Amino acid sequence: MQNQEASLNKGKEVSQETEKKGKKVKKPKKEKFNWWQTLLILFVTLGISVGAGYYVSDKYFWSDIDQNQLKKQFEHYKNQVDAQPNDPKHRVNLGYSYFLLGKNDEAIKQFKVALDLDKNYYDAYLNLGIVYLDEERLDEGLKMASKAADIAPRDYKSQLLRGTAYRKLKMYEEAIETLSKANELMPGNTDIITELGKVAEDQGDKKNAEELFKEALNYDPLYKPAIEGLDRVAAK
Repeated sequence: MQNQEASLNKGKEVSQETEKKGKKVKKPKKEKFNWWQTLLILFVTLGISVGAGYYVSDKYFWSDIDQNQLKKQFEHYKNQVDAQPNDPKHRVNLGYSYFLLGKNDEAIKQFKVALDLDKNYYDAYLNLGIVYLDEERLDEGLKMASKAADIAPRDYKSQLLRGTAYRKLKMYEEAIETLSKANELMPGNTDIITELGKVAEDQGDKKNAEELFKEALNYDPLYKPAIEGLDRVAAK
């Protein structure tokens, strides 16, 4: 999914109570960046690449996108599909545009057409998994994320998506293991760190969850899912 931009590094251990519920969640390492690296991350964070399968934890990010621009993008990708209906890339771009417009059924149709055209098309599996998780079709979402990870095991986005599915299924040990792998592939990613914070939160480890959400905000102070995570933890 688009920039539906993992992380478990070495750090703090959770309490004994949390340990009973699953594997320990550790705080990711903090990394130092030069000014040019920070600037690059900012541009990447702000960039929009609709069909690239770039995952973000929540659709909340897209609520601030200019709807007129989104509709223009939709028309652009629809025209591409009309011109080249057998190109799976265009199908995925159009499907993700449908997803951003809240039309999940149409999005799923496009992703499935893409897979009919190419049964090993990574972005189709990844984006289909994103939509399934959005609809709480967790087993199907996990299956699609796992298929994507099988095709491209070195791409962190599929590992992040699979870790998210495991968390939602309350399979916390598997979630931490998978998110750790994602973090090795893409250290310092706010989506991954925040997802690890959600694992700790779900396990009842408020302290570690708070630290992880704050860690994500160190990389992006405006990252909404991490801000919301801190608010939830503070309210408990």
